[in-house]
Amino acid sequence: MSQAQVSFELIPNNLRVPGAYGEINNDFAVQGLAKQPYNVLLIGQKLPSGTATALTQLQSVSDKQADALFGKGAMLAGMVKRYKDNDEFTKITCIAVDDNGAGNAATGTIVVSGPAATAGTLNLYIAGKVVQVGIANADSATAVATAVANAINANTDLPVTAAAATSTVTVTARHKGENGNGIDIRANYFTGQEFPAGISLNITAMSGGTGNPDISDAIAAMSDTWFNVIVMPWTDAANLTALEAELTDRFGPMRAIDGLAIAAHRGNHAGLTTLGQSRNSPHLSIFENNGYPVSPCERAAMIAAQVAKSAQNDAARPFQTLGLVGDMAPVESERFTASERNLLLFDGISTALVDAGGVVRIERAITTYTENEFGAPDTSYLDVNTLLTLSYLRYSWRARVLQKFPRFKLAQDGTRGDNVMTPKKMKAEMVALAGDWHELGLVEDLDQFKADLVCAIDPQDPNRLNMILPPDLVNQLRIMASRIDFRL
Repeated sequence: MSQAQVSFELIPNNLRVPGAYGEINNDFAVQGLAKQPYNVLLIGQKLPSGTATALTQLQSVSDKQADALFGKGAMLAGMVKRYKDNDEFTKITCIAVDDNGAGNAATGTIVVSGPAATAGTLNLYIAGKVVQVGIANADSATAVATAVANAINANTDLPVTAAAATSTVTVTARHKGENGNGIDIRANYFTGQEFPAGISLNITAMSGGTGNPDISDAIAAMSDTWFNVIVMPWTDAANLTALEAELTDRFGPMRAIDGLAIAAHRGNHAGLTTLGQSRNSPHLSIFENNGYPVSPCERAAMIAAQVAKSAQNDAARPFQTLGLVGDMAPVESERFTASERNLLLFDGISTALVDAGGVVRIERAITTYTENEFGAPDTSYLDVNTLLTLSYLRYSWRARVLQKFPRFKLAQDGTRGDNVMTPKKMKAEMVALAGDWHELGLVEDLDQFKADLVCAIDPQDPNRLNMILPPDLVNQLRIMASRIDFRL
């Protein structure tokens, strides 16, 4: 008669009191792969009117709470609203920061020419938000300028304030810092919108914003909370370098709380190329923001929302064609051509395109990683999907082994007994795990996985089981090419 030793957690072996005792064990209760919960972090500037304490984690912030917490017209309030327009269900955490006291706010001007020859409506757009001004027949340039400034100040959701002096309106960013330089001002965005007869505007773009906040304090406030996607509002070298270093550390095996930062940068093709070539991080994705009316930090929030929402369902599925709710396309003359976007994709800059209906869609989300440590071209971390897929594979592997084998003994193959793990048993478990990954379409070629899989007890530490997991990640269908050999 065969005998098997059964180990109990709660029922003692020295029990002599008669009875039937049953303990419940959940080590093998969870079947299949663990679902990875996403937590998205939005970092941004707040206004003094906001009630939130700077540099603290605020969870589950709604778009309705954002104004009170960060101040109406605040950068972070706008980012929350744009994110929620694109993803209502993913958990978000906000870390607000105060303006840099040594910074300067950007300014721009709107010079009005008049008088009006007829009554009409002036359609002004600031950061993608419309400001409509009623114009009466014979209104002077000074009267129109005053009306424009009043209309801007009446819309407290705008990231600017305004003041009029004769026919000139001076627009000032609410926040100090470089982001103010990216606030777009234009008139008559949509087809059919025109100036009332006799009225014209000469707009000088926002400039002069200097002194971004130091992200180091926000990084400290992140602590060890896991953020899968981070919306990065600043693209200056100092802040990007600090965040890249933190994300590299988080990606390491001792922390394993990896995250992807998403930013957007307003600039021409040359400026974007320079920025992309200056970075080399597999944990950062920067999207081009040339000619888009919506501010870069808010577009980054839109993009992050679509990425997070999609990746939770399938990290390996490409993000191309996902539409950005609330985004506004550049006018035709400001859109990058296909060849220009292709060049950007070789320089570490992610791209978007505009469909026939004017909807802005993600074209390709890449990281800024282009070279290995020796300076040789390296495409191993080119696409954002690679990082997100690896993040899920590691998460599900840890969930599997920590759930099923929390208090196991370790022995050589052939050892019997309850709660004993051997290399052969772990290898079988890893093959089963790879099968689950395969069923989800995350990996391919299971035969290769089995052949290259290694599970062995460490020769220097008999309490340590070492593994090499060799998943072949599925790729994304991005390009379809055909040669049409026609006949006459």
